[in-house]
Amino acid sequence: MTQNSLYKIIILFVILHNEERSLAFKVLLTSSVTHQEITQKAILQTTADVCKAQALQQGRDFVLPSVLTVESLTKACSSPASAKGFQQAISRVRNQNAWVDGKYFMSARRHFDDETFLKGRDLITEGVKAVKAAAQQGNYETARKRLGEALHTLQDFYSHSNWIELGNQFPFSNLTRPDSQINNIAEPTRPTCRNCDGGNCSNNILEDIIREKKLTSGYFGLFKPSGKCSHGTYFDISSWFTPKGGINKDSRSSEHGYLHDTAATVAIAATKELLEDIRGFLGDSNFLRLMGFSQNSVLCFAIDTTGSMGDDIDEVRRVTSNITDKMRDTVSEYILVPFNDPDFGPLIRTTDPDEFKLQINALQPHDGGDTPELSLSGLRLALTGSPPQSKIFVFTDADAKDKELNNTVLALIESTKSVVNFMLTNSLAARRRRSGDPNQGQSQHYSTRISNPLNQVYVDLALASGGLAIEVTKATLPQATSIIADASTSALVTVFQTVKKSGKAETYSFTVDSSLKNMTIYITGNSLAFNITSPLGDSQTNEELSGKLGLVEHVGNFYTVRLTILDPVGLWNIYISSLQPYTIKVLGQSDIDFLFNFVELNEGAHSGYSELSGRPNSNVTLLLTVMGGDSVTPTEVALVETSGSQIIIGTLEKIADGDFLVTMNSVPAGEFIVRVMGERTSSRSSNDCFQRQSITQHRASSVVITAWTDEVWEPGKTLSIPFTVVYNGSDELFSINARNDRGFAIEFPSTMSAGSGMSGNSTVNLTAPSDTPSGTEVTLTIEAETSGKSDFNYAVLKLTVVSPITDFTSPVCEIISVNANCSGNCSLSSWTLSANLTDGNGTGIMSVTLRQGLGTLNTSTTTGDGGVNVTFVFYSASCCSEVMELVAVDGAGNVGICSRSVTSAVTTTPNTSMSTASTTNSMTTATAAATTATAKTSSPSTNATTDSAGHHFYPPIGFWVGVGAILLSHVLWL
Repeated sequence: MTQNSLYKIIILFVILHNEERSLAFKVLLTSSVTHQEITQKAILQTTADVCKAQALQQGRDFVLPSVLTVESLTKACSSPASAKGFQQAISRVRNQNAWVDGKYFMSARRHFDDETFLKGRDLITEGVKAVKAAAQQGNYETARKRLGEALHTLQDFYSHSNWIELGNQFPFSNLTRPDSQINNIAEPTRPTCRNCDGGNCSNNILEDIIREKKLTSGYFGLFKPSGKCSHGTYFDISSWFTPKGGINKDSRSSEHGYLHDTAATVAIAATKELLEDIRGFLGDSNFLRLMGFSQNSVLCFAIDTTGSMGDDIDEVRRVTSNITDKMRDTVSEYILVPFNDPDFGPLIRTTDPDEFKLQINALQPHDGGDTPELSLSGLRLALTGSPPQSKIFVFTDADAKDKELNNTVLALIESTKSVVNFMLTNSLAARRRRSGDPNQGQSQHYSTRISNPLNQVYVDLALASGGLAIEVTKATLPQATSIIADASTSALVTVFQTVKKSGKAETYSFTVDSSLKNMTIYITGNSLAFNITSPLGDSQTNEELSGKLGLVEHVGNFYTVRLTILDPVGLWNIYISSLQPYTIKVLGQSDIDFLFNFVELNEGAHSGYSELSGRPNSNVTLLLTVMGGDSVTPTEVALVETSGSQIIIGTLEKIADGDFLVTMNSVPAGEFIVRVMGERTSSRSSNDCFQRQSITQHRASSVVITAWTDEVWEPGKTLSIPFTVVYNGSDELFSINARNDRGFAIEFPSTMSAGSGMSGNSTVNLTAPSDTPSGTEVTLTIEAETSGKSDFNYAVLKLTVVSPITDFTSPVCEIISVNANCSGNCSLSSWTLSANLTDGNGTGIMSVTLRQGLGTLNTSTTTGDGGVNVTFVFYSASCCSEVMELVAVDGAGNVGICSRSVTSAVTTTPNTSMSTASTTNSMTTATAAATTATAKTSSPSTNATTDSAGHHFYPPIGFWVGVGAILLSHVLWL
């Protein structure tokens, strides 16, 4: 039994013997500043600085919003369409930050507990190295996750150590600099605390520790060295023993809660400092991409390149040429994945629309003969290489040869929430028949088609993603590709969607609010007729290509209805009669939208939540973020069965502005989507009601699979990833599959037993080739499926290969001279600066960019003394541009900043002093609330422990008997 396991058992005793107190620990502390708030504030402030710098460089005005929010900042940055992408990026960083508490609550170094300052610093610097490596390769999702983890540890330093108690009101920059020293740590045997005085812990750190500026942090767990401080809180057993109490500042009610706001303020400044370092490495444009800007629309094409696809590829060329010419401002990234048999890939990714057109034009159909193709392999590569919530279009005229990848592709669809649309040109022939309109009684024609049975795997995957499987002929494909242009529009939201797996007559309703524009209805199916009715009672059938409500387009099994009425607000109805399966999807453009993730709540000392990496079980909790501003309020969140009628309504709990926890006591039996309904305060006489739905279908599972690793993965090394399978049913032999998108060598068990309260445990071993580039992202999918294939679940991990770094020194800037004469009209005067940049014996300076200043920057490279490369910089600018700031980055990702400003007449002045280039910020001075602390002697030791409110807790004798039995068994076991 490990100490970790032993501690968890004792904590269970604590909860059982003090149920009321355990329930008082909230999941997210709404009365205090949380990790999520610290992270979001720092990201907003840093991003505002980036937008301001870009605006100045481009000669644009930038007005800082009085209140920084995602919506207000994206508007100020002239990128309102990026609001959803920005919020997604922030949520990813925040969620991964919160995940650390759930997964590593007993890891001292993750929280700077137990005086683990060097190990904690190493975690931060290794995390930042991984962030830079992943982002440099364009793997922004992985970079955001690693950023969230590093930020959690960094922020905990200010809450868990005595840095604030030592009087510091600025960040400890050495935590993010691996080449720096962390000195003056309290010796391992040196006492650092005394007992708290009842409920007052404001004076429990020893005076000599404060006087000598010794750095310490609280111990957390079962044991601590004699005289050391504890972390504190009721769940920290070490705080029950002398010296009792704690020093954490996690909340305003913590033992040192009187310093909570100060610690939070400094943690925000420290978070900004780390973000500034990453900004310097990436540059402003790529930093904004890391933050989700301009990722409102990513288009991905997976294209069958066999010989029979010539016409299809020609149509893709035409469509992409049209889109790239007309929608350059709304599509931020283009991705191409070719596939055939026996090959697929490589994935081609670019932000340059002209480059994308060249890649599409270079596609040459070839080979063929063996009809099935590696379409799912191509789709898997597209899903792992695209950002979450991408729009992916698959073009093929053949069935899938690699159907064994179906569960893997399904897991990737659910985890990324990407939409997959299949453009299938292997449809079967159709005939015509007559039928009366079921609603109007008017005679009309419609097609009687049957779907190609070879396409069923595509149909199922399209429906799971919220996409469409469009079956047309090669001749009619151009009539269906308008959906690609539709998907490229910004701020696209889903109002309603449903799937019917068997045909019947039914009426569906959905609500349209005043924010919705450019509404489109997609209907797929064969042998169907429909009638759409507006809130005013006007109607239009599928036979009316141009009617009162809009325009109807029909090709193959695909109908498009583009609503053109001026005021669509209100309740709409769609009546459909069909003999076969069909789908309905209603889209529009709006700033009202939502994001959600399934989470697991963590109670205890580090209460919070962890985002699930697989399907949820029957008890579902959602973390919901509603977008659209302060005027938007959700009133109902429900899980809606996509192919049935079951609706499960959840309980809403607001935890922050725009953020809500939604608790569901059960889930629908089959696939379901998330529906959010609410109100928007408007100038109308009554509030504006809105309705939104998630796109991806989800379903619950009785299988729980978890996988994790915190090892550093280097090229040529094998990474071991432990995983666990838990099953609520009787004993079951599971089929296990583990796949990675890079084709790296992999080892895993093919089967595993679990059930009846017992879990299965094993390991996946993944080996990276020695020539793997640093920053390479590897998507690992681990799947567990029951023997009868009735249930399966998965865990999806994004892993990064990072090369070891030995250069930890930032570039150095030596300003040689500044020549300025700015006493007159600034527009008629100029100033210049010359400087030498060096990296000593490091990896060498790789880039020099101008962050601030409207002048001209010229660089050249020479060899200095000792063979050291010297980058000579010459900068010239108008005196109207008074500030110059340039960023130098070396080959290891170390960032240096060189800055100078002129405000008055300056003669030529040589400057031979050396200054180490370092990241500089405008720091917020942290000020503590006025508090008077009176020194008191510690109270005598007693058997009672005291909480932060001063209440004494005497554990019952039964509790201590239980704990004693556990400790005795542990000793005997040893």
